[in-house]
Amino acid sequence: MKQFNGFPARMEFTPVPNVFINRLVPQIRDIVELKVTLHLFSVIYRKRGSPRFAAYRELLGDAGFMSGLKEEGKSPEEVLRRGLDMAVDRSTILRMILSKDGISEEVYFLNTESDRRSLARIQSGELTIAGLKAPGKAAGTGVEETPNIFTLYEQNIGMLTPMIAEELREAEEQYPGEWIEDAIREAVSLNKRNWRYIVRILERWTTDGRKEDTQRGAGKTDPDKFIKGKYGHMVRR
Repeated sequence: MKQFNGFPARMEFTPVPNVFINRLVPQIRDIVELKVTLHLFSVIYRKRGSPRFAAYRELLGDAGFMSGLKEEGKSPEEVLRRGLDMAVDRSTILRMILSKDGISEEVYFLNTESDRRSLARIQSGELTIAGLKAPGKAAGTGVEETPNIFTLYEQNIGMLTPMIAEELREAEEQYPGEWIEDAIREAVSLNKRNWRYIVRILERWTTDGRKEDTQRGAGKTDPDKFIKGKYGHMVRR
């Protein structure tokens, strides 16, 4: 076995949900299913926009990944197919067959609430991604969904580390998504590209109200709505 030289001082990270580590990993007995699922996390995480997905052909075309899928008497493609089927059967990932110009394309999504909604919109023909649509459905607007807060952070603030990803998820539970998106944009406009500054914007809006809301007659936001959340100890009334 070739010895690993160790992790470098600076490197990128791929967020992996705690529920996958704590609940699903103990149930997975096949190394192929584990390899394929972890690789899908990595591929989908690196994508931009929303919804994010991985196409079968891009998995098949990843020489480094495919070289690690080995089973006696089976080709790497057969091993990949088996790993994908197991992950789909476990419902860790969702598979959809779409078409573009009459050619079928097999794509995979993580089984998240937002992706389930996106798949329903694709199936109904309301949403088209990268020119792909459900077979037999007329294409809708052809416009992708608005980038989520994770994508906005990556595109405008910096690398999304596991710690920042967790902070964003928890903030999403405490504040309206529109607030977080607007706070990111305000921080960028002021060249304050860091998460702490974004949090301070959200705190200010919680206690003082947003200018836009006041102009619409909404008045100040009740701090009690957020006081019990993770950032509640930072809210001063």
